[in-house]
Amino acid sequence: MAGRRTQPASGRATQPAGSRAAGAAPDPKRGGTPQARASVPAPRPRPRAQLHPGAWWLWSLALGTAATRTTNPLLLTLLTATSAYVVATCRPDTPTARSYTAFVKLALAVLLIRLLFAAALGSPLPGTHVIVTLPELPLPDWAQGIRLGGKVTAETLLNALYDGLRLATLLICVGAANSLASPTRLLKSLPGALYEMGVAVVVALTYAPHLIADVQRLRAARRLRGRPHTGIRGLLHVGLPVLEGALERSVSLAAAMDARGYGRTAAVPPRVRRTTTALTLGGLLGVCAGTYGLLTAEGGTYGLPVLLTGLAAALAGLRLGGRRTLRTRYRPDRWDARAWLVAGSGAAVAALLTLASTRDPAALHPGVIPLVAPTLPLWPAAAVLLGLLPAFVSPAPSSPAAPEEPS
Repeated sequence: MAGRRTQPASGRATQPAGSRAAGAAPDPKRGGTPQARASVPAPRPRPRAQLHPGAWWLWSLALGTAATRTTNPLLLTLLTATSAYVVATCRPDTPTARSYTAFVKLALAVLLIRLLFAAALGSPLPGTHVIVTLPELPLPDWAQGIRLGGKVTAETLLNALYDGLRLATLLICVGAANSLASPTRLLKSLPGALYEMGVAVVVALTYAPHLIADVQRLRAARRLRGRPHTGIRGLLHVGLPVLEGALERSVSLAAAMDARGYGRTAAVPPRVRRTTTALTLGGLLGVCAGTYGLLTAEGGTYGLPVLLTGLAAALAGLRLGGRRTLRTRYRPDRWDARAWLVAGSGAAVAALLTLASTRDPAALHPGVIPLVAPTLPLWPAAAVLLGLLPAFVSPAPSSPAAPEEPS
């Protein structure tokens, strides 16, 4: 008959395989039905905590301090290579982290400008190895000591190269800090009393990375449209949109700060306010007096105690001043053992090169008269290599999460 279902000899109706799977009882040993097990996403590994941004800044500034203690081109090149290796290993994949290349270009431009000024304006160093003689322009009597053109000696250029390379290394170290540490995360770690000043500093620090990112984005867009993106013409067409974007970002930042209550202070008793002012001002005066005592021979006995007392008073004043700032921290960064290792490695480099500059100044400051080839001092070079420690102790750089596949 029509519509009659036939049954097998066993008396049970046939069911599709999918129906049997859908109606199967959950297996307690395997944790539910197959469909439930397939729909549950696999747990993702928890990412390691990022390094404290203050540790990166201390490491970078310590390397920059070490660069100011020497003019040896071999040591300066080793410092640059150390910072470049750490940046290549630990830099996160973010737009602001790509500013290291711009700082390297800026350092090369500073070095070139220093050489050009030395060749055009001359130097008081007496040199005997003349490379080229430029046309010299006569200057009036009141401009004695200054010349335009004339003889360009190897001693003059070498001295300018040493000075320019030191400044270029310092700029590269600052660029490493901008690439490795997020300024917004650094702002969260500041004391409450320095929060307003920290916001101004963070806005100034993020201007260069955002400007570079905007220029790269607009140049890529013009290149895809077949429009000129290089040279003076391309720069003129890119400059106006970049300025418009900077203005819009400033307005958005001001609106966001106003919406979040920036600048509002809590009510504190007058006694606490006067104590905070006295501790802060007294601490800063103590720091200045202690520093002066350490730098002079007469104040060697009282310099260190006054400096430590002033520093403690200033820190106590900042601690009390933080009560006036109403703000909270969401997931604050932890200063762990890795942060101590990173900051300590940079401090060790700065301390050891400072010690080497007093023990062996000839090795760290090679002379140019007479012309001698610079040599690489062994233990200062080994001290610079301590700056590579962050590449081995810091966590892996964060990368954007991969998009999930549709189910």
